[in-house]
Amino acid sequence: MVNVKRDAYGAMFCTSGAKVRFQTVFGVDFSGAALAGKNAWIAEIQVSSSDATSPPLELVDLQPLGRVAGQDQRECVYQWLTNRIVASEDALWGMDFPFGLPVELELGSWDDQLKHVAMHSGDAKSYGRSLVELARQRRGAIHIRRETDRETQTPFDCYHYRIIYQTFHGMRDVLLPIKDSPTSAVMPFQVKKLARSMTGKASTAIRSIVVEACPSSTLKRMQLPHQRYKQTGNKPIDAVHLRNRQLILRGLREIIQISAHRRRVILSNPGGDALDAVLAGVGAWFGWNRVDHGHIANHGRYPREGFVYC
Repeated sequence: MVNVKRDAYGAMFCTSGAKVRFQTVFGVDFSGAALAGKNAWIAEIQVSSSDATSPPLELVDLQPLGRVAGQDQRECVYQWLTNRIVASEDALWGMDFPFGLPVELELGSWDDQLKHVAMHSGDAKSYGRSLVELARQRRGAIHIRRETDRETQTPFDCYHYRIIYQTFHGMRDVLLPIKDSPTSAVMPFQVKKLARSMTGKASTAIRSIVVEACPSSTLKRMQLPHQRYKQTGNKPIDAVHLRNRQLILRGLREIIQISAHRRRVILSNPGGDALDAVLAGVGAWFGWNRVDHGHIANHGRYPREGFVYC
């Protein structure tokens, strides 16, 4: 278990001693598909204010993003999501997509990377191909993993063809619109923005923090099954995938309270996206409370290419 001090309001204490107050953690299993709302899920998790004998987290809502957004089209889903992030208070958001690109691509600062994505005239697939060509030109390689990808054992590099739709749309359609919000901070890229808020030097206080999460990395860190729990093809879940999900939920029992109804939702959801949303939230909470924030802020790569909180 993560050793976390909690006050009566569920405040989380960073290792540096600075205090960031979270009452809610949101986990988002992101999708870059045209009908993103069908497979993307959002988990709302309350930080408990009870004594240390109970799990520190409680799952209070779990739904497909299309349902809460009212439409499945990704433009509508992303608009709803960015509005929800900016409007949230005392919230930590764990988002399951890469937030930045490898420094070896020489695309500059994180702000420069967001501009680079936004300026691309094609779709996500063509953007991924352009990054492959850029990597070949500058490093003689096709795919380059970020340092955080290597450390946390993410399944793919951040512009692999299986993840590029999430990277492209996540950076362009979610992070770019919220990066200038006075009430939100995307970490670790906006550590100075958060610091100004925490020291009272900003005119508007930061109310929500957004971090990159990876369900697979969280499962590996917790030594829980990280394969064969996500089932493709929208088929009824088979015995192997069901057993692995049951093992995962058993491993989460001391961390998060999940009602019987939501357990059934998680176990029956064909693609495993509902479970990934929960893991994105739990992983973000774990990661935020276990890391040395000062080390991350002063690292040579994390503030430019990102850090997976898991």
